[in-house]
Amino acid sequence: MTKALETFRALADSSRLRILRLLRTMELSVGELALVLGQSQPRVSRHVKILCDARLAERRKEGSWVFVALGEAELVDPVLAAIDAWDGGVPDHDGTTDAARLAAVRADRASSASQWFEAHATEWDAIRSLHIAETDVEAAMRDVLGEAPLGRLVDIGTGTGRMIELFAPRARTALGIDRSSEMLRLARAKLGEQGLGNAELRQADLYSLPLGDGAADVAIVHHVLHYAQQPGAAIVEAARVLAPRGRLLIADFAPHDREELRSRDAHTRLGFSDAQIEGWFATAGLDAERNETLEGGELTVKIWLGRKPGAAVHEVKAA
Repeated sequence: MTKALETFRALADSSRLRILRLLRTMELSVGELALVLGQSQPRVSRHVKILCDARLAERRKEGSWVFVALGEAELVDPVLAAIDAWDGGVPDHDGTTDAARLAAVRADRASSASQWFEAHATEWDAIRSLHIAETDVEAAMRDVLGEAPLGRLVDIGTGTGRMIELFAPRARTALGIDRSSEMLRLARAKLGEQGLGNAELRQADLYSLPLGDGAADVAIVHHVLHYAQQPGAAIVEAARVLAPRGRLLIADFAPHDREELRSRDAHTRLGFSDAQIEGWFATAGLDAERNETLEGGELTVKIWLGRKPGAAVHEVKAA
């Protein structure tokens, strides 16, 4: 009874109900919530604190930003189901307005990142090398994936195609996916020089991969996730295209406080903890199989490997 009282008290405000509905769509910073709700940041922070105290939401500080996400599923899911039943699926005025403002926030995020990628495409590999020795990262990725053939490989956010260049010789087929046409132009030029006949590049979004369910044996997300507006959703989509026993390899940064990377390099997230990635793996139906820490350079790089459960439905043949 006590928990029920706390929950209903926390929800006894239209702004907090709106926040809960927005967080259902994606994680948002307090500043973004304030923009969508049309309220001051201090006021929104107070609402967020009440939701967090009731375990309906959770906060995570990243540099000067505070991101807010839905709280514990066993508590939040029944609440959302009840709200859906009471609303009858008919959007109200606030819901329609919030959805439009949220779309604008998401478009602004995507536009900032897209402009940065287009402006820096020719120096992309050099920028990566400033953070940590890429040769060390690549060696660790090879070690984590092992020496066996990779089967059907997909590189999500392929950039200039380095992961395809590195791993396609061990794959039956290799598909590199990126939103940026300029990145893909550079990747095509690079891969054309390598003569990789089993490699293909395609323009698409990491939240909507142009692949059917179970179409890949290995998916790689290399230094991409910190640009993602919805990292958890990107992991769920990557898991969708994996066959049973398929593997998802993520290489990205550990949590850090290099705030200037937001404005200078368009990073949306300042690294990820093991708990965050493993939580997203669990949501996506993946087993967390291995993680590695690579210290050195300006930032620490992490490598996480998740595997989809089940019996393999085909034998991975040598490349």
